[in-house]
Amino acid sequence: MSTFHSRLNIIAKNTNSYLKNYFARQETDSYLLQPIKYGVFSGGKRFRSAIVVNAGKIFNIDYKKLIIIGSAIECIHSYSLIHDDLPSMDDDEMRRGKLSVHKKFNEFTAILAGNSLLTLAFEILSGKDLKLDSNYKSELIKTLSVSAGHSGLAGGQYFDLTFENKNISQKDIINMQKKKTGELFGFCCESVAIIKGLDTKKRKKLKEIGINIGLLFQLVDDLIDYKGDSKIVGKPTKSDEKKGKATLLNLLGYEGTVNFANNLKKRIDLQIKVYGRKANDLLDSVEFILERKF
Repeated sequence: MSTFHSRLNIIAKNTNSYLKNYFARQETDSYLLQPIKYGVFSGGKRFRSAIVVNAGKIFNIDYKKLIIIGSAIECIHSYSLIHDDLPSMDDDEMRRGKLSVHKKFNEFTAILAGNSLLTLAFEILSGKDLKLDSNYKSELIKTLSVSAGHSGLAGGQYFDLTFENKNISQKDIINMQKKKTGELFGFCCESVAIIKGLDTKKRKKLKEIGINIGLLFQLVDDLIDYKGDSKIVGKPTKSDEKKGKATLLNLLGYEGTVNFANNLKKRIDLQIKVYGRKANDLLDSVEFILERKF
């Protein structure tokens, strides 16, 4: 996996480089650029961009195209984290060992920086850097809009907040986490199917893989919050328990959730292995999720 870590670092470096160059071309008199860049470059492994790249390898898609798409997705992810930390949502003061955007600046600035990152994602996908037919670009934008909107990420966040301190079924928790975290990962995999021009059935299979990867990622996040080291995580742990979050951990317990995650990982591996040796990096990505300390 050390080789995989090196490749992951290269993808993160290339993603950050693209975003820095893109922001450098933005209007310099925008007061929101500073909080935008603070939120985007606050750390993180650019794992969603890595999923795009590693899924794209299966179909021999041009690396630069994948980095640009991954960069757009990372903008969406950063927007979601900025808003997730707001006092009206999870009210977290720290993110990756640094002050959250609303604490570093102020609440309205964080809201506007997050809104701007959401729109920047679509600006990137529609721009000249991404050398794709306009029909493919339109389909990417439409699909990402759904994944990030009320039936995807935003809808999942709504359920996450609504479910606090309530008895929620396993089915509803999984549905919530698939929306909140899984949908964006689903787009990571589906995006390569879109630009490859695959049919609806093949697109659906790739999206399902991505959603399951996202669910696994969220389960491990919950386990880290429960047992992780706050110094490593970069924010206080056990926050889900304190806030009464609806998680599988609350229903299944620690060992039960670990078993659920391991079984889910086996299912994902089987889904990916269908694509042969070119999918090895995507398999390594799934293995990496379970490597995180919990």
